[in-house]
Amino acid sequence: MQITDVRVRKITKEGKMKAVVSITLDDEFVVHDIKVIEGEKGLFIAMPSKKATDGEYRDIAHPINSSTRENLQKVILESYEKALEEPEEAI
Repeated sequence: MQITDVRVRKITKEGKMKAVVSITLDDEFVVHDIKVIEGEKGLFIAMPSKKATDGEYRDIAHPINSSTRENLQKVILESYEKALEEPEEAI
């Protein structure tokens, strides 16, 4: 499985969420709403989730093993860092 595209939407308002990302896998499958979060130990990703009836949030899509999660996080955070270097688009 290869990540063939990463799209980063930077969040400009203050807060822990820094960006929302969409990734394309093998040019065939897209996962939207992956969040880049600033935590106590640095940046990390949070997979798309929805609120369950018990009030807890559950991932809608997520990697099965830690090596896949680490690879996703590495590629997404590298893309986020590159996006930070790009000038803001005028609206």
